Amino acid sequence: MKKYIAECIGSAALVLIGCGAITAGGLGGVLGGGGAGYLAILPIGLAFGLAVTAMAYGIGPISGCHINPAVTMGVWASGRMPTSEVPGYIIAQVIGAIIGAAILYVILSGKAGGWDVAVAGLGQTGWDPAKGFSMTSAFIAEAVGTFLFLVCILGATSKAGGGVAAGLAIGLTLAALHLVNVPISGNSLNPARSIGPALFVGGTAISQLWLYIVAPIIGGYVAGLLFRTKTLED
Repeated sequence: MKKYIAECIGSAALVLIGCGAITAGGLGGVLGGGGAGYLAILPIGLAFGLAVTAMAYGIGPISGCHINPAVTMGVWASGRMPTSEVPGYIIAQVIGAIIGAAILYVILSGKAGGWDVAVAGLGQTGWDPAKGFSMTSAFIAEAVGTFLFLVCILGATSKAGGGVAAGLAIGLTLAALHLVNVPISGNSLNPARSIGPALFVGGTAISQLWLYIVAPIIGGYVAGLLFRTKTLED
């Protein structure tokens, strides 16, 4: 249970910090909408990247700090975790993301002048073909981005990996991927991170949710297989 509790807390922290940076800073319009400058994207990337780094050192020794179903699938596919633990990890991550989104929802509800989740959003991910990129582009961005993220994670945490610097490398990789993918897909790379806010926002966020579940799982699984077959590991 310690592992599942850690994953729940870590996922809640990721959504609260990352989506909080988006909503409190009024940056929701840049997610998947195209045309956003780096001055708007950089704080989002740093918020998610630093949150992952902090949790890597905080709960990493307990659960490995997956806080992402795609990461769990990648680690499982690589042969580094038993099948019996996978459902518990994923359930804990989704519950944690919902809790994080709920806390953020309550905080934002106290904003002076009011706050409408349907209008301002909750840091949910999505794509907009009219303003940004197509569904195909968003799918590729999420799948390939998650693949690269897992390559970093599995490599940095391998026996020949980065040791104590692994958490920093993983967080910086996630931040860097935001610079490319935010205008395309919002750069979720994490089904739980997308599920949490979408449940409160509804509408388009729910209808597009399938992409943010399927694409990251595919990307993470493929990366895991390459490590399992020793293609990317000694």
